[in-house]
Amino acid sequence: MRDVLIAFPGAQRALFRRYHIGGCSSCGFSPEETLAGVCARNGNLNVAEVLEHIRSSHELDVKVLISATDLAALLQSDKTVKVVDVRSREEFEAVHIPGSVLLSQDVMREVMGAGSNTQPVVVVDHQGKNGLDAAAYFMGHGLSNVRCLRGGIDAWAQEVDTTMRRYRVG
Repeated sequence: MRDVLIAFPGAQRALFRRYHIGGCSSCGFSPEETLAGVCARNGNLNVAEVLEHIRSSHELDVKVLISATDLAALLQSDKTVKVVDVRSREEFEAVHIPGSVLLSQDVMREVMGAGSNTQPVVVVDHQGKNGLDAAAYFMGHGLSNVRCLRGGIDAWAQEVDTTMRRYRVG
């Protein structure tokens, strides 16, 4: 599974969404397990079909991602873009994209309450690993104009605002 997750970072989300695998301790898997082993202990799922689902989900994930330079250009051309930061308050207070907002109950209500896809929403995390989950949540609730910053705030600091301080968590 480790190799599958490296090749397809959204594999766990894809497995959970279709097969309810990997979302909790009772249906979880370890990185040392093989995909065949996970499929065998979950109703003898067809490994080729599961892998194809993971691949197609990955292709959808890639379409949701936006590069830091493309986001910078989008922010210049469209002032309605809402940049929602899903990192911790401490991380957000340390560094953030100008104009972005930290995800909170109020921000969630505002984004979901708008209920339309006219206002673009871009999700930002630390390194681009968890933001897709938040983007998937918004899309799962009917919003289709949702993107996720590829590489997270780290990519922004590396490609757009090179004066921004970078950090490590943990």
